[in-house]
Amino acid sequence: MTSDQYTFQNPVDRYPSISPPKQSQPEPGLDKELEPKTDRGEESYRGTGRLAGRRALITGADSGIGAAVAIGFAREGADVALSYLPAEESDAQHIASVIEKDGRKAVLLPGDISDAAASRDLVAKAVEQLGGLDILVNNAGRQIAVEQIEDISDEQFEDTFRTNIFAIFWITKAAVPLMPPGSTIINTTSVQAYNPSPFLLDYASTKAAINNFTKGLAQQLASRGIRVNAVAPGPFWTPLQVSEGQPKDKLPEFGKNVPLGRAGQPTELAPAYVYLASPESSYVSGETLNVNGGTPTP
Repeated sequence: MTSDQYTFQNPVDRYPSISPPKQSQPEPGLDKELEPKTDRGEESYRGTGRLAGRRALITGADSGIGAAVAIGFAREGADVALSYLPAEESDAQHIASVIEKDGRKAVLLPGDISDAAASRDLVAKAVEQLGGLDILVNNAGRQIAVEQIEDISDEQFEDTFRTNIFAIFWITKAAVPLMPPGSTIINTTSVQAYNPSPFLLDYASTKAAINNFTKGLAQQLASRGIRVNAVAPGPFWTPLQVSEGQPKDKLPEFGKNVPLGRAGQPTELAPAYVYLASPESSYVSGETLNVNGGTPTP
């Protein structure tokens, strides 16, 4: 494992190709109980001040991708509001402690964003406690593997859409009027938007919707100086995979079918979000940045 993201390295073996044992957690899953553990950047992400003075709200920030982005943003100089479900409090407390050790402010905002009122309240609390908002990362997602369409309940289908796409609409609608020119919005989509797994029918559909929402909103907000982009992860090892996100018998081979031959670690995604949040990407809007281990996409 390398010391930081700037070290010259072979991407094939920067991290080992894992063979996760069959395991299960109740939804939404916790990083602290995941086997093997993930790298979210606590020891491996080195910041260079690219987001100094910025104020970010990140949904799903307690674990996995969201946690890695939160750590990366803090290392780059941003204060961060962490949105997560109350059941994920222990993971969120850990990420907050990492951020505070780096000298940045961490705001803990538990709640269920699948509720419209909770989503609007989340934005209001983040703005109040951060003193403003100029980065929004819509990252939280719900993923439940079901083999046959007949077995997808109406409740699951609706809950997946409410968490994955409705919440993005509610949160973004509340945030945009409060974001100054120069602000950025980053949505987490997925390789599933292009190459859907048959057992992730509802999840993959929401990720395609996020891609489209991103490109349309980017055009709408361009004249207001707000950029909108998306990151499309491939197979990343997170608690999402063991809390019904993958069929249990597929876990040992998770991520091995991509050209780089391994699942990604959450910290490997953080630089993509940092780039899209920073002024370095000032001429980039409506883009979906694929971070997927080499899988071809449109």
